[in-house]
Amino acid sequence: MLLPVLVFGPMLCAAVSYLIGRRSRPGRDLFVVLTGAAAFALSLTALRGGQAFDWEGFCGLGLHLRADGFRSLYAAVASFMWMLTGLLSPEYFAHYHNRNRYYFFNLLTLGATLGVFYSDDLYTTLIFFEIMSLTSYTWVAHEETPGAMRASGTYLAVAVIGGLTTLMGLFLLWHELGTLSFDGLREAVRVHGRTPVITAASWLTLFGFAAKAGMFPLHIWLPKAHPVAPAPASALLSGILTKSGVFGLIVVCSRLMYGDAAFGRLLLCFAAVTMFLGALLALFSVDLKRTLACSSVSQIGFITVGLAMTVLLDGEGSLAAYGALEHMVNHSLFKLCLFMCAGVVYMNLHRLNLNEVRGFGRGKTVLHIAFLIGAVSIACIPPFGSGFNSKSLLHEGILEYIAELRHHGEPWGIYKALEILFLISGGMTIAYMTKLYVCLFHERNAARQAEYDAKNKTYIRKASAAALLLSAAVMPLFGLFGSAFMTPLAERSMPFFGQEVLTHGIRYFSWENIKGALESLAIGAFLYFVVVRKLLMRTNKDGVREYVDLWPAKLDLENLVYRPLLGFLTKVFSAIVGFIASVPECRLIKEWIPKGIAAVTAFIASVPDSRLIREWIPHGIAAVGRFLSGFPEGIALLLKRTVLGFAHLRKEVPVGSRLTYALGRGMNRVARALNATVLRRRPVRDDFEYVLDAAGKALGDTADRVIHSVSFGLLLLVLGLLAMCIYLLLQ
Repeated sequence: MLLPVLVFGPMLCAAVSYLIGRRSRPGRDLFVVLTGAAAFALSLTALRGGQAFDWEGFCGLGLHLRADGFRSLYAAVASFMWMLTGLLSPEYFAHYHNRNRYYFFNLLTLGATLGVFYSDDLYTTLIFFEIMSLTSYTWVAHEETPGAMRASGTYLAVAVIGGLTTLMGLFLLWHELGTLSFDGLREAVRVHGRTPVITAASWLTLFGFAAKAGMFPLHIWLPKAHPVAPAPASALLSGILTKSGVFGLIVVCSRLMYGDAAFGRLLLCFAAVTMFLGALLALFSVDLKRTLACSSVSQIGFITVGLAMTVLLDGEGSLAAYGALEHMVNHSLFKLCLFMCAGVVYMNLHRLNLNEVRGFGRGKTVLHIAFLIGAVSIACIPPFGSGFNSKSLLHEGILEYIAELRHHGEPWGIYKALEILFLISGGMTIAYMTKLYVCLFHERNAARQAEYDAKNKTYIRKASAAALLLSAAVMPLFGLFGSAFMTPLAERSMPFFGQEVLTHGIRYFSWENIKGALESLAIGAFLYFVVVRKLLMRTNKDGVREYVDLWPAKLDLENLVYRPLLGFLTKVFSAIVGFIASVPECRLIKEWIPKGIAAVTAFIASVPDSRLIREWIPHGIAAVGRFLSGFPEGIALLLKRTVLGFAHLRKEVPVGSRLTYALGRGMNRVARALNATVLRRRPVRDDFEYVLDAAGKALGDTADRVIHSVSFGLLLLVLGLLAMCIYLLLQ
């Protein structure tokens, strides 16, 4: 009964904490911390493995939970993070509204997250995954500002669309393989073979998990959600909820697509772009929490590189799997520590811009120690940086695959370029973390430094200081004693990754690993002193050097591609539905379409072995997939070369757009000609540019209302799914 207590216990505690909070805030705060501590202790107990829980008949396919090395490890990491953020939360939320709501959904999310990590089949994973997405939505929307509501809308839309896409993949997998259990999937793929349908289902399943993990091009929610969410929630969003997405990636890579070179190469491309783009965005950012959020995108890219290498190396990818697992754990600890440090800065200043928070950390010992350890660890600086151990193994995984390609005489140059990109991304991590550290703890604030220095003894309470120091203390231990701490955890996790346990010891501090770290360190020093200090800082009119955000605001995938595309598709779909609804009795609906579908189906069923079925349709699907994968970038490039590229050449018009103004002027000329001839007694208006402008604005307002209605509809859809699950549970 340990697993149902771990999963459903925090959900029951959520209701208890809400009732306690209505009478005693200190009692509620203590209860939340104790709930996290109890979950942590029970998760450590489950590390022994062997526990299982099966609820047959739940929602049809049943609910299946199981504890093993990897799943219990990540449940313990999640509970540890919940416990420490609970210690910081009372001080952080001292002046916030809706604290009771936050704690209620916080504990609900803890239970759902543990349900994801303990799940033993994809159906169970999806149920808890969707509950987790809904409950964590309230974190992003907590402040209820316009920015928070827009970011939470983006988060919810990505979560719902990703979840529905994953659900389609599960339908296909169940139809093809007859099972969704983790152990059964690998065996079923081995028996049935990897058909094009299974490959398509795997990509659909991967979509929702990749969206939660923050992989490119589905990363758009991360840089927007973290700056507006409370810092304790940001630590959990970045450190744990993204790992629930990585959990799904591991299942797809190890159970469904192991050894598939085409899948591994394409996943590696997405991982490389995620790794580099996240670091680049963080380097340009001038917002403390946004920098850490973009850093999370980059670190997820590093982890996914390791997972892609396990696919390409198949059963020989143990080094890459060790690195991916260790970097997952390290990244959770990095972001727990760093986001709580950012929370201490924000709860004192209520600002996050680097030019406004610079110098705040001077003389603040606890904050300085915690942030420095987190920065050194994520920058992978040996020997204290725990990230050095995991990134070194990821680097070795790339080198191992290059050596295998060279041994077989296959092209390996592109993977050498990947290695260089890996080192450059590591150097960028060093550069942006150095920027944050120097800004907070070494620079001075010309206007407010005396005010900041006056807070040196009152900026943090003892409980919050304990949370910071506990989160920081783990990382040097993992960095200095990797063989004693990290290696055993990785060994216990290898069965879940589908890899063999290494028989030889790992030399974390070998010369090759130190050499790679030194190369990244040199790149980071160059980027900091040349790019950050020279290009990304300007001298203002008072002679003070300031950080400037030079990243073009127009290069935003959400605003540039996704929102316009969804708006267009919504209008097209509405028009199609409206047309069909207006002609329910026509022969097109009653006869032609059904007969056409029946004819196509009969033809395909009659030629199962034809080239149409074996070659042309799969090739067509692959071509469409390639087109769709490059479609957003193509649209963005087209806009840049046309509309955006020539925007500076356009002349402003007095009213409306250039189109409505030109059309209105033409209509005015026609109206004036008619008024001068046949309509002298009853002349018509001749200011159609204003009429068309008003009509265009009304149409735009209508489109906005439709889009907002769709967003609200997505929320109602999730609530409806949750209500249905509760109803079925009670039957």
